[in-house]
Amino acid sequence: MAETTTSGARERIETDAQATALVHKMRAGERRATALVITELERLSTAAPILLRAMQPYLGHALVVGFTGPPGAGKSTLVNAVIAELRGTGKSVGVIAVDPSSPVSGGAILGDRIRMTAALDDDGVFVRSLASRGYLGGLSPAAVRVIDALDAAGRDVILLETVGTGQSEIDVAEVADVRVVISAPGLGDDIQAMKSGLLEIADIMVVNKGDRPGAEQTLQQLVGALSIRAMRRHSVPVLKTTATTGEGVQQLVAAVSTMGRELETAGPLARRRRRARYLIARAASDLVAERVRAGGPTALDTLADQVLAGAIGPEEAARRLLDK
Repeated sequence: MAETTTSGARERIETDAQATALVHKMRAGERRATALVITELERLSTAAPILLRAMQPYLGHALVVGFTGPPGAGKSTLVNAVIAELRGTGKSVGVIAVDPSSPVSGGAILGDRIRMTAALDDDGVFVRSLASRGYLGGLSPAAVRVIDALDAAGRDVILLETVGTGQSEIDVAEVADVRVVISAPGLGDDIQAMKSGLLEIADIMVVNKGDRPGAEQTLQQLVGALSIRAMRRHSVPVLKTTATTGEGVQQLVAAVSTMGRELETAGPLARRRRRARYLIARAASDLVAERVRAGGPTALDTLADQVLAGAIGPEEAARRLLDK
């Protein structure tokens, strides 16, 4: 049984009817209801399965746009500018800012909210900070559940900003409908990391801080890197923005909208299935890690010695470990 609080009263979510009532409040624009639903889904309380059932008729509407890139590229500032542009076109916006986890509480440090001034005092924008909880890809599985909550709440566009850990941050490719990879002049070796990693997931490339020296050179580097990639499903636009002034942001939003319209032909189910596959893969990875820890050092050392001796390969060792 899960208990939530609305308007100072304790509210229990035990039945489908109670969950449906809370979802209706969320869809009516009650921010507290949205926050409560997200909290229950994020922590996978006993109410989560009931809420997910109640949300099903309202899922598949929102376009999910992921923003990723190396630290220092200005992701949060650019997301703030995109929020303002989207609101200017009448779109409602949900934002999931994946912050680093606090080493003490495990919760989000909330650094990104400080820079998202466009969301202040605007009921058309809902921002949720989410802890990465140590996931190297920059996302925790809770992000997918929060996407569903904001989608069911009726948000037109959901912006997903990840923590910015370089080329390892590719989970966004499995979760977002449109992937925006951000760079900036003066990042040095991070361009090399992007060439080998983040470029592979990009639907749109952005050179932010376009008013700085070297911005045009960075743009040309990215154009060159994209030109030598094989088997691209579509051409990747490379845009230049200056988030602090808004320059180029309108063009970025237009490019995102164009790709969103193209995705509509596949239907919402295909996009949601991809996110479900991500959840399954994450759960399987966690189960394997738990199985390895439960196996103890003796079992692992025996297999490790066999691998070192060339008696078996690592894949066969893994199979034997999981079969136990």
